[in-house]
Amino acid sequence: MNIIIKQLRGFGRATMLTPVFTSLEVLMGVLIPYVTSWIIDRGISAGSLRDVFLYGGLMVVLAFFSLLFGILAGRYSAQASTGFAYNLREAMYKNIQTFSFSNIDRFSTGGLITRMTTDVQNMQRALLMILRASVRAPLNLVFSVLMCVFISFRMSLIFVVALVVLGVSLYLIISRTVKLFAQVFLRYDDLNSSVQENVAAIRVVKAFVREEHETKKFSRASDALSRLFVRTESLQALTHPVMMLTVYGCMIALSWFGAHFIVVGDLTTGQLTSLFTYVMTILSSLMMLSMTFVQITMSAASAKRIVEVIEEKADIANPEADVVGEVADGTIDFEHVCFSYGIRPKEDALAQGDTPVGEQKPGSVAAFYSPVDQVDYAVYDVSLRIRSGETIGIIGGTGCGKSTLAMLVSRLYDVTKGSVKVGGVDVRQYDLEALRNAVSMVLQNNTLFAGSILDNLRWGKTDATLEECREACRLACADEFIDQMPDGYETRIEQNGANVSGGQKQRLCIARALLKQPKILVLDDSTSACDRATEAKISRALHEELPGVTKLIVAQRIQSVQACDRILVMDNGRVVGFDTHAQLLQSCEVYQEIYRLQMEGTGDFDSVQ
Repeated sequence: MNIIIKQLRGFGRATMLTPVFTSLEVLMGVLIPYVTSWIIDRGISAGSLRDVFLYGGLMVVLAFFSLLFGILAGRYSAQASTGFAYNLREAMYKNIQTFSFSNIDRFSTGGLITRMTTDVQNMQRALLMILRASVRAPLNLVFSVLMCVFISFRMSLIFVVALVVLGVSLYLIISRTVKLFAQVFLRYDDLNSSVQENVAAIRVVKAFVREEHETKKFSRASDALSRLFVRTESLQALTHPVMMLTVYGCMIALSWFGAHFIVVGDLTTGQLTSLFTYVMTILSSLMMLSMTFVQITMSAASAKRIVEVIEEKADIANPEADVVGEVADGTIDFEHVCFSYGIRPKEDALAQGDTPVGEQKPGSVAAFYSPVDQVDYAVYDVSLRIRSGETIGIIGGTGCGKSTLAMLVSRLYDVTKGSVKVGGVDVRQYDLEALRNAVSMVLQNNTLFAGSILDNLRWGKTDATLEECREACRLACADEFIDQMPDGYETRIEQNGANVSGGQKQRLCIARALLKQPKILVLDDSTSACDRATEAKISRALHEELPGVTKLIVAQRIQSVQACDRILVMDNGRVVGFDTHAQLLQSCEVYQEIYRLQMEGTGDFDSVQ
């Protein structure tokens, strides 16, 4: 709750003034029916035109101030609720930007979208109701009951009975409704995930003619949400007939007993008229309270989901002390490195000198299973040294841990055991910005943003000149197609590079990475969409013109890495070879098998054990 309340910062004045003006609005409104009874009894019934004008003028004044206070309350409540929603979105979005890959893995994209849209809207409506309805309804209820008691204590007993009946009925309805609302948000997540996945992969959907399948999948998610809402709304709809039944019952009781009291002189016509108004106010206030309770309860589930995002602590952050702000060179040392995407082990078995016994766990993806700590490892006990300026190829079957090992260098993930050192310093001691500026990565999933080619290139260096961009594109062989475009470097790139080919996208991403002028360059299967000639030109340019940069080239094809200084061969998360192409052909069985399969033309080495 404290986290949610903090999001009202900057809008405290509006939050405080809203209930003040709402209270004044209610007070003015409650007095109007009582003044109405004076007009009837002292003016109309007594035949006094003077009193009619006098009390009529008083009603106009009360109505004016009620309207004025209502406008002010509405204005300040709008400021507070919209500002609150703005702060919630900002807090979530800023924290999401600090997430490591492991943090992001815990939330689905659809789930995060739901939290920043639907859940925030629920919180905004809840605050609006808390500031207005939860103040207006109780005050209206209390003031109206007091006025009824003041007018006629015996007649007010009718309201007590009505309140009990209505209160019990609403409680039974709402208690079941709240449970259903808790399930609604999970269905929203499923629906948003379905839409997000379909839109992102619309080209694949159309290429495989799977529109009908995707439509059915969306319909199932939408239907599940619809049916849940129907159940919820059906229960909520019962509140209206219960409310009407109670109101009409009160009116009949008031008419019956009121007529008797008027005849015997215990009640005036004007007082009975005002009682009719108060009964409507009392019961509608109770109804408003019940709806407010539903909204607040529903928003409690939203608040919990929002707080989960805001409170999520980044697994990877800058060290608290002895922060290193500069990477000396491109030397990389892996020292008994283990990494798991699952639960981290409680103790370092390797540090204790235990001898791990390996066995691939059935159903796991390239994971090495150690019974010492019951953890599935994607990378297991890797120890090696890469000299600054070396070009290292990393090859192996799909899911063997190639990309995972590369991502540990720039600390996109933290090791589970052991350490990764860059420039002789553990990556966990570096300032994250300094480390990631020195280690430039081109990931498997190349992403371009909506904007010009120049805008996308300057993600690598915000103040890069046009000449620097041209030079980076020359090294990445991207200048070949950019120069042929009508607008050159000002050509607009659509979202996620929809208007360029896969090979062009890869070359732009390589150029963007080169603009950072890194000490280490990681290319994770980033030339797979390029033809052999272009790939060879890029490799030659990087080798000849960036001799001081350490280059890690993750690839599936031997042709992509055989010219590297050394080649790292991985199998089931472990290093099974690390040498030159010629030496590996003589000493590494896995590499020999990969070479044999690729040279025979099948290119299939995922089954290599």
